[in-house]
Amino acid sequence: QVELVESGGGLVQPGGSLRLSCAASGSFLPILGWYRQALGKQRELVAQITTSGSTNYADSLEGRFTISRDNAKNTVHLQMNSLKPEDTAVYFCYASVPGLGRWIDYWGQGTQVTVSS
Repeated sequence: QVELVESGGGLVQPGGSLRLSCAASGSFLPILGWYRQALGKQRELVAQITTSGSTNYADSLEGRFTISRDNAKNTVHLQMNSLKPEDTAVYFCYASVPGLGRWIDYWGQGTQVTVSS
């Protein structure tokens, strides 16, 4: 069982920055990352990072977001710069861990990010 607790969401003006953090329990977390879900839309991948530091980002981000992790502390962060109104969504931290013949995904409760003037 993996528990994930996000923090750092809030209201920010367009062009501003926010840093999301997620604290994860568990001893083996090969993949950590972030998804987001805007109102009325499907949940979409924002970014993910492996234990070795390999990253994957959604193409739509245009290099504005940076994911990082601290393996010793089991934390993952998402630095979001040049925020746009279309970045408004609930952001979910997630962890993928190997199970019996399949990967198992765990989710945090989500944190609201609102970009508005």
